[in-house]
This record gives sequence, C-alpha cells and structure tokens, in this order.
Amino acid sequence: MTDPIRINLALQGGGAHGAFTWGALDRLLDEDDIEVSAISGTSAGAMNGAAFKAGWLENGREGARANLQWFWSQIGAINADGMSEWLSALAPTVPSMARALSMSPAYMALDMTSRIVSPYVYGPLLRNPLDRIVRQFRYDEVCAADGPELFVGATNVRSGKIRVFSGEEIGPEALLASACLPTLFQAVDIDGEAYWDGGYTGNPALFPLFEGHLPDDVLIININPLMRDTVPTESQEIQNRINEISFNASLLRELRAIAFVKRLLSDGSLERGTMKDVLVHMVSDDALMNDLNVATKTIPTPVILAKLKSAGRAAMDGFLAAHKGDLGQRGTVDLAEMFG
Repeated sequence: MTDPIRINLALQGGGAHGAFTWGALDRLLDEDDIEVSAISGTSAGAMNGAAFKAGWLENGREGARANLQWFWSQIGAINADGMSEWLSALAPTVPSMARALSMSPAYMALDMTSRIVSPYVYGPLLRNPLDRIVRQFRYDEVCAADGPELFVGATNVRSGKIRVFSGEEIGPEALLASACLPTLFQAVDIDGEAYWDGGYTGNPALFPLFEGHLPDDVLIININPLMRDTVPTESQEIQNRINEISFNASLLRELRAIAFVKRLLSDGSLERGTMKDVLVHMVSDDALMNDLNVATKTIPTPVILAKLKSAGRAAMDGFLAAHKGDLGQRGTVDLAEMFG
C-alpha cells in the first residue's frame, strides 16, 4: 500500500462565499489517497477548517463531510442536495440574483447603517449571528493534537498585527474574532486584547504551514478574485473591489516572499534545506466570483450557497484532474508570472 499524498490547506475568508470552499473540500474528501496534514484558515476559512477537523476526528472522511454539511445548513444551506439542485435550476442567473440582493431593502439598510453607525452604539444587542453556531462546535476535537493541525488567524486591533491561534487556544472567541467585521460587530476580547477579522493581516496566513514537519504542498482555496476584467464605477462595485484587494493583499505578500525564496534556491544563492521550497497550488473560480458581490457575501441565501458549493466541487474536480499528479512533485501556480 502506497503512502497517502500529504498536503496543507490554506482557506480564505469571504463571508457566505465560503460555501465555495465547502464544495471544494467536499470533493477533496472523495480522494482516499490524499491526506490533509494542516489547515490555516481565516473567517469563513477558519469555520470550514474547524468543521472539517472536528468531523474528521469523529468519523474520518464521512465525518468531515457531514460536519461541513451541518455547519452550512446552520448558515442557510439546504440539507438535501437534490432540493438544492432543483432550486438552482429554477433560479435566475447568478449576476441577476447578486444584483437583486444588493438592491434589496434589507441589504441596503444594513449597508447604510454599517457606514454611519458604530456597532458600539448597540451595546450587546447586536451579536454576530455566527455566535450561536460556533458555540456548538466540539472543541475537544477542534483543539485536539490528533488530526490535521489547525491555525486560525485574527487581527490585533491595537497593534495591527496578525495573531494565529492554534491547539487549545482555539475556542469560540478565536473563531468569532477571525470573522469579526469591524463595521458590523464589536471587537472580540481575548486575554485583554481586541481582535477583528483576520482577513486584514492574513487571508489566510501561510507561514504556519512552513514548519519542517509539514508537507511542502500548500493548496490555497481562493474565494476573493485576484483579477477583475472591468474597472468598477458604481458605489457598491467600488466598495466590493476595495474589500477584495484589501483581503488579498496579505496573501499576495506571502506568495511574493515564497517566489523570492524559490528564486534564491533556484539560482543557488540560498542553499537547499535552509528554507522550505513551498509548492503552491490554487483552486478558484474567478469568473463566478466576478458575478457576485458584497451583498452575496453578507446575506446567505440557499440558492447562492448551493451554486457556490457546486462551483467549489467543480473547481476542485478540475484541479485534481489536471494536477493531482503534481502534488508532492511541483507547484502548479506560476509565481514568476504572477509577480513578473
């Protein structure tokens, strides 16, 4: 029996768009010969990572699949895949749904309020809706030494630096901090320090995955498009692109650092073995994400969640068909071209 292919996962945050990552993980779990050694996640990526790990420790691959399904059903996804497919088939196109949601009274009221009213005005009345869900996670499994190592990123408000929670440090507050949007929710207090969404400083943080005992392969599941074909001109489109750029900035910085190290290793300026030669892979669907917007990130709807899950499965399926043989051998993201 051959040894499994060991990889690390880096899971981006992006609100309800994290259902894309759910679909990608659901497809990855079909591969019996791929083993996840570590997961670094931010915001929705951290939630997906915690659900994946707890389920894995309870019942292996099927446990991870079931726990991810449970988590997203709490967010608003429909449990029955057949019903989700039926609704998706009858629904309007993704761009028209995204635009309709962005023009809905509920979203417009939320958007306007978040721009002009501090979340501290409401005191304890305005709770993160994720609070109820994350407190149901099984933290004896989420924090266990067994199974994939889990890293959760959040942003220290005062210092502006990232804090990566791991092991027994991960609890409900760490997950809520990782997903705390400062215009909507009060900062999360942990050990006397205030924390906001980890996406500002690490979306997700890659450096925890560089430890020597972990595999070289880092598979990034990207849900914030790196490229857009058109320049936004409408107010909400501009705000959406600002959000995407800021939430991709930390990831691009780390990828640029990886590219620099790889160049030094390649030309002999750095002796092999002194630094890790990270093999970078990415699963994404920028075309779909270009059709979505801040509203679809903020307000989960069953049809959009179903479409995102389906797209995530398809994107992972395409990656595995093209590059499964590259895992453990070479990276599949051309970093030199990306930063050329």
